[in-house]
Amino acid sequence: MKVARVSHQGAIRYGIVDDGELVVLAGDPMFAGFDTTGERLPLSDVALLAPVIPRSKVVCVGKNYHDHAAEMGGEAPEAPLLFLKPNTAVIGPDDVIVRPPQSERTDYEGELAVVIGRIAKNVPVERALEYVFGYTAAVDVTARDIQYADGQWTRGKGFDTFCPLGPVIETEFDAGAARVQTRLNGAVKQDAPLSDMIHSVADIVAYASAAFTLLPGDVILTGTPAGVGPFVAGDRLEVEITGIGTLRNTARDA
Repeated sequence: MKVARVSHQGAIRYGIVDDGELVVLAGDPMFAGFDTTGERLPLSDVALLAPVIPRSKVVCVGKNYHDHAAEMGGEAPEAPLLFLKPNTAVIGPDDVIVRPPQSERTDYEGELAVVIGRIAKNVPVERALEYVFGYTAAVDVTARDIQYADGQWTRGKGFDTFCPLGPVIETEFDAGAARVQTRLNGAVKQDAPLSDMIHSVADIVAYASAAFTLLPGDVILTGTPAGVGPFVAGDRLEVEITGIGTLRNTARDA
């Protein structure tokens, strides 16, 4: 089931995508369930928004593919390497990524994102997927020069617009059968099966919940495969995940 968050006639609505239309829901399904209003809207009449705005945080995992760890000059960590983005970094489909004037190099990192659906604390790995509402695509935008200069990742990865999410949340998703592909101006830059992740979604959810409470609507970015690289103003990024769809964003300078 593909769940969308949209803007329509000045109001934010939620719905289920069905054959080119939006089956309008009575409220946010994460909290109000999947009751429908009986209304159907053509997708052409709505604007897709970020499918979720995290209530508190975006949890990210670094170096979760062996090939990406190697291209970044290090070994893959034995346990998930966690960092955070603020929820103010989140933007949606077709929104503009703003390259900050403090940085001379911004990089794309296409990723699978996990949307938490229930309060999760100290969750055992065998039950971790019970706390997942669904999945979407993401870009972990990184000011690489700032990341290196600071010696830690918060500022370099936390600027406004540095966490595009979308286009929808897929509630029924098989990560083992899906691929993530990132394209820059139409050219494929990243392409890998999600089964190449070192730490699985269940492992990551359990590990993160042991450190801090995950709230409904929080998002976890699960890491990126090899092929990360820079983009500049005017470039168009696309992250496509099998079964979810394609997230598209353009870039400009501040």
